[in-house]
Amino acid sequence: MERKTKPFRKVAAVSMMLSVIIFFGSCTKNGEAPLRASGTDSLSTQLETSAATATTTAAATTYTVNVNSLKSDDGYAYKITYALSKSGDSNEQPKASTLRLFENGVELKPPHSVHQDIRNLGKGRFSHWGTGLVFSASDNTNPATNGRKYTYTLDGSANSTTPVTPPATTPSNPTTTDGLIGYAMVSGTTTGGAGGTSVTVTTLAALKTALGDNTAKIVYVSGAIKGSGDDPVYVKSNKSIIGKPGASIEGISLYMFTVSNIIIQDVRFKNYVTDAALMIKFQTNHVWVDHCEFSTDRTHGWEYWGKDISITRGSDFITVSWSKFHDTNLSVLVSGGIDASNATDDKGHLHVTMHHNYWYNVSEREPTMNYGNIHMFNNYHLNNSSYSLGARAGGTVRTDNEYFSGCHKPITTNLDGDPPGYFSGVNTNIYSNCGANDITTATSTWVPPYSYASALDAAANVPAKVVAGTGPRAIH
Repeated sequence: MERKTKPFRKVAAVSMMLSVIIFFGSCTKNGEAPLRASGTDSLSTQLETSAATATTTAAATTYTVNVNSLKSDDGYAYKITYALSKSGDSNEQPKASTLRLFENGVELKPPHSVHQDIRNLGKGRFSHWGTGLVFSASDNTNPATNGRKYTYTLDGSANSTTPVTPPATTPSNPTTTDGLIGYAMVSGTTTGGAGGTSVTVTTLAALKTALGDNTAKIVYVSGAIKGSGDDPVYVKSNKSIIGKPGASIEGISLYMFTVSNIIIQDVRFKNYVTDAALMIKFQTNHVWVDHCEFSTDRTHGWEYWGKDISITRGSDFITVSWSKFHDTNLSVLVSGGIDASNATDDKGHLHVTMHHNYWYNVSEREPTMNYGNIHMFNNYHLNNSSYSLGARAGGTVRTDNEYFSGCHKPITTNLDGDPPGYFSGVNTNIYSNCGANDITTATSTWVPPYSYASALDAAANVPAKVVAGTGPRAIH
């Protein structure tokens, strides 16, 4: 009996040792940055220096992507600059990875994507290749600056963290999103510098400094900040630019290139020579321009001044509201390339809402567009000499309760031989003392994907309401 008991005890002891080894080995394998208690580093120091933070529950171990370590991999693709502890796909096993990736708690797909597709198409595609991770945001924004939280599991488990609640879309603070409606609230929202520090600027140098980083910031403009006519100021992500009473930015263009989450309110823009007063370009997204004023003059010739606003090259999810445009020739351009072979970045983008704006003494482009989808409602167009709304190159414009008065040609798809676009809702508008529309394409049935009935005024009420309510307010 005793001879049989000793081997059994040996086997039990060996089994217990193997279980301990396997248990601790699996913990190290699944941990993104194994913590070591030896040496001089304290546990808190090791936690602070870990590339990704792990949260363990009974269901799964969830890791948080360190967005400060992301690097562009061209196009919509971004890659981490640290190694994951578990290898994924390879040439021999192209679908071996069990990594699941989440944006604010919502799973991104498809996995195992070709890297070129992540760069060119994005929309949540990702690849766990080797020990690296290359991915795109759900709306092709920059995940390092869009304010969202990216988490992942390595073992195929569901995300164990609670989905992040998006910021409120209608807070009472006028420097955030009070009154925002339209495309700037689609596929995310636009909060600008809400929650960040506040600074007041009075000079061009101070304006450039305040807008030159990606931290959340509310920048108040005081007095008249003047440039030479072609001075560019580069605006980084997560900014609110708010004019104090009487504030103006003159002879200066604000450049928004490949950035996101920007609010511009209550600023007068004057006499901008280069490009446009607001140049929104290169996949910039979620911008809200509200209660601003744009003007030059019409005595310097057709091409002397820049446009008021230019939204181009794949930019997306823009709202322009309660703003005033006057005394210029070329007002607003929403555009990609007319040549389809050069417009791949524009197709599927250029979603813009313009409501309760006031154009007067403008030659044309209120706005003109191609490739995108623009929703116009309750805007007032007074006394233009060429055309108001133009749609080209397959772009579509929806109009709701617009008011045109004294306009040579309110709506057209016939523009200098360019391929035509489409209009819907043209019968909802009022045309007072205007020339005829020139629409050469079939009527579209397109409507925007968001609700706006509660904000829509009767067309007959538009002139009085818009004249009284547009332009900078004396509230800051």
